Amino acid sequence: MGLLILASLIIIFFTTFVQQAEYKIPIQYTKLAQGAPTNSYLPLKINPAGVIPVIFASSITTIPSTILPFFQHGRDIPWMTTLQEWLSYTNPTGMAVYAVLIVLFSFFYTFVQVNPEKTAENLQKNASYIPSVRPGRETEEYLSSLLKKLATIGSIFLAFVALSPIVAQQQFDLSSSVALGGTSLLIVISTGIEGMKQLEGYLLKRKYVGFMNVTE
Repeated sequence: MGLLILASLIIIFFTTFVQQAEYKIPIQYTKLAQGAPTNSYLPLKINPAGVIPVIFASSITTIPSTILPFFQHGRDIPWMTTLQEWLSYTNPTGMAVYAVLIVLFSFFYTFVQVNPEKTAENLQKNASYIPSVRPGRETEEYLSSLLKKLATIGSIFLAFVALSPIVAQQQFDLSSSVALGGTSLLIVISTGIEGMKQLEGYLLKRKYVGFMNVTE
């Protein structure tokens, strides 16, 4: 039990760290950009897709077990029952499908969150550029390549966190609710981080407004 608690704490710490980690791309400005900051960067999350891929993947894999009762009406439907068994998290096939869906959705949603073409265009409009990378098409290709690498890291991370509780539940004969712990953990931590950021922004705004009132 102690080992299980320790493993849970490590996963929580690891998840929190990765969800907040960023890859900072240095940005420089041309002489035409008036009032540009001397030190600037473009932050990209290590896991750009966030928790959405896990939610989508788990939703798809649980569709058969959700709709099966509505079609059975007291009779067996062999092909649907077989599909449900294949997609079950207790089945290696189901775990593999779950992992593949997480990877696919991670790549898809990464490029939904960050559009390389738009980002490259905005950098060029603001008279800024990435050192050693030409503005325009080359910047877009650079960002696309970087996002693919980040999506790979993010998808492996998400698959690990989502599947670890499932494997632990099978290996140590734990409660079936533990199998869903990875998804729940990701959602709770992501929500908590966003909540803290919003609270920090609100407090900073109040502090700024208070400062302006004092100076007036």
